[in-house]
Amino acid sequence: YKQLLPMFEADPETEAIVMIGEIGGDLEIQAAKLIKEQISKPVVAFIAGQTAPAGKRMGHAGAIISGSAGTAKEKMDALEAAGVKVVVSPAEIGKAVKEVLSK
Repeated sequence: YKQLLPMFEADPETEAIVMIGEIGGDLEIQAAKLIKEQISKPVVAFIAGQTAPAGKRMGHAGAIISGSAGTAKEKMDALEAAGVKVVVSPAEIGKAVKEVLSK
């Protein structure tokens, strides 16, 4: 995200950014900080794995949740605190983009 988000920010044709993340790791937490500090365009995000049980390996990269670190909730909360419109289903992304662009 730290390479892509500034590119979208600098692109004059990009009106909004859609971000798809997953459980495990901390990349989305880092992205939230970057968004808060450097991104002025509206961002919509979806975090996959919201119903994943703690400690279970999932996904193509074997994403794993350890305690509260890397959970979908932790990431969604951080993104919301950074001003990102977070959706709970990928089906809501289009509506959310329309909403943030109308502001």
